[in-house]
Amino acid sequence: MRNFFVVLGGMGTLATESFVRVLDRMTGAHRDQDFLDYVVFNHATVPDRTEFILGRSKNDPFPYLAEDVRQATAMGASFMVMACNTAHQILPRLQALTPVPILDMPQATIDWADRHYPAKSHPRMGYMGTEGSRHAAIYQGPADSAGYQLVDPDQALQDRVSALIYDDVKEGRLDKDRYLGVLDAFLKDYRCDSVLLGCTELSVLNEAYPMPQLPIVDSQAVLAEVTLARARALRDRNDSDPSDPSAAGR
Repeated sequence: MRNFFVVLGGMGTLATESFVRVLDRMTGAHRDQDFLDYVVFNHATVPDRTEFILGRSKNDPFPYLAEDVRQATAMGASFMVMACNTAHQILPRLQALTPVPILDMPQATIDWADRHYPAKSHPRMGYMGTEGSRHAAIYQGPADSAGYQLVDPDQALQDRVSALIYDDVKEGRLDKDRYLGVLDAFLKDYRCDSVLLGCTELSVLNEAYPMPQLPIVDSQAVLAEVTLARARALRDRNDSDPSDPSAAGR
């Protein structure tokens, strides 16, 4: 049985494109057949998650994503990934709709940080994300459990983060200086030991302007790593015994 996964994307489209590019690059493919089998739901009309969480809109994104989850389940997806941090506020409700695993990007991201920038030596983690994801505290639980002090910006710095997300990336502009200025504020002014990019639009900037010398925790890159590992494991299992029904991967 063919194994494939579904990307629940379009939130936003440029971030989903970035996720797919990063994932494809990570495969190290040398021929068509080396790439992964996946389907992308670029559901660009999903309502703004932050506007709903903050009560500024009554247009609930849940029914839109719930339909995507139902369709992906009916298609026979082995697992799903959601290329939007803020949408993880409703991950438990979406997971309750299906037996197909939906990967948890915030938990995977903190697990990655714990391996590379452990809390014992890097306790202060600056948080860059939407106001919606901050309000929903989607990273707070995993960060607390791992021993991190999640450092939120004041409103002035949050406005600069939001401008990177909405005014720059979502509008198709990438401003390296503005991005570096915000990173610098977290690392120097806020004395953070690492900076978490908790919005996939910010990951677009990190893809365009990689800075491996800085202690950056890129949630979208982490999700790509976890996706690649799971997809390869499913493929290997299926290749080892293609007649085994359990190799379908759920």
